[in-house]
Amino acid sequence: MLKKLLPLTLVTLTTALTLGAAPAAQAAQPADGRIATAFTLPGEKVYPEGIATDPRDRTVYVGSYADGTVYRARPGRRTAEVFLPAGTDGRHTANGLRVDARGRLWVTDSTSGVAVYDTASGRRLAHFEVTGTAGLFVNDLTITPDGTAYLSDSVRAVIYRVTPAQLAAGSGPLLAAYDLSGHLTPSPAGSFSLNGIVSDPAGRFLLAVDMTAGDLHRVDLRTGAISRVALQGGDLTHGDGLDLAPDGTLRVAHNTTNTLTRWHLSPDGTRARLTRTLTDPALQIPTTLNHTAGGTLVVRSQFDKGGPMGPGTPTTFTVASVRGL
Repeated sequence: MLKKLLPLTLVTLTTALTLGAAPAAQAAQPADGRIATAFTLPGEKVYPEGIATDPRDRTVYVGSYADGTVYRARPGRRTAEVFLPAGTDGRHTANGLRVDARGRLWVTDSTSGVAVYDTASGRRLAHFEVTGTAGLFVNDLTITPDGTAYLSDSVRAVIYRVTPAQLAAGSGPLLAAYDLSGHLTPSPAGSFSLNGIVSDPAGRFLLAVDMTAGDLHRVDLRTGAISRVALQGGDLTHGDGLDLAPDGTLRVAHNTTNTLTRWHLSPDGTRARLTRTLTDPALQIPTTLNHTAGGTLVVRSQFDKGGPMGPGTPTTFTVASVRGL
């Protein structure tokens, strides 16, 4: 079933990523030597998308959109190793990744749902799948301090939820907790909407980007209220991965424009002001990012080099380290 669904997903992704314009009112800054290679990913057609860092030992995990392989890069290593081979548990794509506070690795499969793995053994601990026959694209996820996971769907424009009780049960349907379809700016038919998603450190709200409209949406986890974040100085067109630091710094990867932006988020998450923009072809279609003490790790997808965005021949697949963001 996954093999039959994946080609359709690739076509949809190609359409979605090529819509829209570059972030508004942003002055691109030239290459300044701040982009370097953190580590390489073995394989000729990896096309990585998701990234996550284990908060306990700073091991980094990266997922392959092309075949579902999950790679592991240990601290100080220049080359990642295969942690979960392609096809593990019937999964043929890996989109969003997160490691929770207890060291469990969450991996989304855009065609079905999400699986949770033990990082010590690689054993699958739980899995949750979307029900129904309508189109879907389970994309990214975030985990709040109470251990609840929230996942975005780029086609259905909903946010799913997995509670700690559901995780303990080990399996079940992946159910929508919030429907944002009536809150989105109208976009061309067939385009994606929700993509990257983060939660604030206190677990008060979620932020999810609409990559086609360039909007950022806020979900109040106490009241369920859905609102649009007021953006000052730019927008989030082509916004893919999000990273929210405890100090309110929001970092965004804009895929097709090879751009990274930094925003200052208000304490209540209702406003965001653009403070930094970096545009450089060396980012190679950045899809997700993960800020660490040493810099920002950015996934170089190369989706435009023989991947879902067009023909071509990719170079070695890598994860970049970006300083100054």
